Amino acid sequence: MFLINLISPHNILQPIWAIIVNDNWQPSIGDPSFMGWVTVGIYFITAFLCSWCAWRTFQLLSIYRFHHYYWLWLGFSICLIILGINKQLDLQSWFTIVGKNLAISQGWYLQRRYIQVAFISGIAFLFIACFFYLSKLVKKDWKIFRLTFFGFLFLSSFILIRASSFHHIDQLIGLQIVGFRLNWFLEIGGLLCISLSCFNYLSHLQRLKIKSQTKIDNE
Repeated sequence: MFLINLISPHNILQPIWAIIVNDNWQPSIGDPSFMGWVTVGIYFITAFLCSWCAWRTFQLLSIYRFHHYYWLWLGFSICLIILGINKQLDLQSWFTIVGKNLAISQGWYLQRRYIQVAFISGIAFLFIACFFYLSKLVKKDWKIFRLTFFGFLFLSSFILIRASSFHHIDQLIGLQIVGFRLNWFLEIGGLLCISLSCFNYLSHLQRLKIKSQTKIDNE
């Protein structure tokens, strides 16, 4: 029994779990729960699908002349990989500790709320600017990309809420609805929207390829 407990996944992962000791962050697994690992898997699967969309766009540039879609999907893929890694490394805790220590050492810790509000406002402005820029970029194919943008909105909302780190907001996203937490709806729901959008986009590319091939054959 001792040997079974010793080699169990719980004990194997325990030395690298996320912990903060005496305000010191240590690199580790931030969410070793079942849903935590499932979410990380969905991040990487969705990133792979975005990469596949980018690759297919690159292959069909001769008939699909919107080359900026290649960079769009590649950018989504890179961002999702980073978010998936951060899901378990919990780098925002490291950032919080560094910011706290900096505020104390420079003497503006009592005014930290103003900095926090400015920081959150900056992130919100960045998300809004990205949303409008990307929506303008794909306006000719909005129907194809609308699920992508729903996913973008869900993920942006989740990231913004987590970045705020207010106690009552943390309680809100931890609220369970029919056994599911609100943060699961935002995070996993956003990822599933992007994944479905990838399949929709790939089907659109296939239709374009067939249409182009038919046109060539008729000529």
